[in-house]
Amino acid sequence: MTMAPMKVLDPDAGSRSVVDRALSILATFQGTRSRQALSDISRNSGLPIATCYRIVQRLTEWGALERDTDGRYRVGLRLWEVASRAPRSVGLQRYARPYLLDLYETTGFATHLAIREGIELVSIERFHNPRKNPRRPIIGDRYQMHTSAIGQVLLAYAPRHVQEEVLAGDLPAFTAHTYTDRDTLERVLVDIQRSGYAVSDRQTDLENVAVAAPVRGFDGSVIAAVSLSYPPETGDVRGMVHLIRLTATSISRTLAAAGYGDAAS
Repeated sequence: MTMAPMKVLDPDAGSRSVVDRALSILATFQGTRSRQALSDISRNSGLPIATCYRIVQRLTEWGALERDTDGRYRVGLRLWEVASRAPRSVGLQRYARPYLLDLYETTGFATHLAIREGIELVSIERFHNPRKNPRRPIIGDRYQMHTSAIGQVLLAYAPRHVQEEVLAGDLPAFTAHTYTDRDTLERVLVDIQRSGYAVSDRQTDLENVAVAAPVRGFDGSVIAAVSLSYPPETGDVRGMVHLIRLTATSISRTLAAAGYGDAAS
């Protein structure tokens, strides 16, 4: 499909300013905010209601947003079409999905695929029991890396300047088990690099233990991570580590055969 470029949204503002405002509006659609009234978008974006209305109308005309019958807005199909061409998320998701699904069906426990973007992780795929509704992760959302097994793996293999920014920043506690001390977390990252996996014991919530392992591209670099979450009473950490490493290795081999890396399509 050939897409016509978006027209300038506000002739009275500079192009950079208009783009920034449009992006701030689109950025409000995350987490539980999948459908929003105009007033919600205005409040969450920090834009005046009149400015917000003009830009939302134009985004809706272009197809980036859609308006429900009750007047609320949601992300539009055309924006999804553009996003579907992003190789780091959709391409990787396509290769990894069969292995994640197989692991979920084998164990009955939640599986998760994520990549690193800056100092945060971005969730791009998950499978979980449909009878349960975990608060996180939500596909497309960003999370801090220090608290979860999958985040710790991504952080352990991140460039040193990224590690330093995270270690020097705020490390909030989600539970009493969360690593909030720089020295402790730094030792954990070294151990992950040595062992090739991470274990997060009730660091994100008190209902789950998680194990995670790195996923590598065709050149051997770590481009993603996968995790498996299970109740603490399961107890079989060694078995879970074996399963998640086997899944990560299978995905990595598939990516290598396809010549897939960070810049691959």
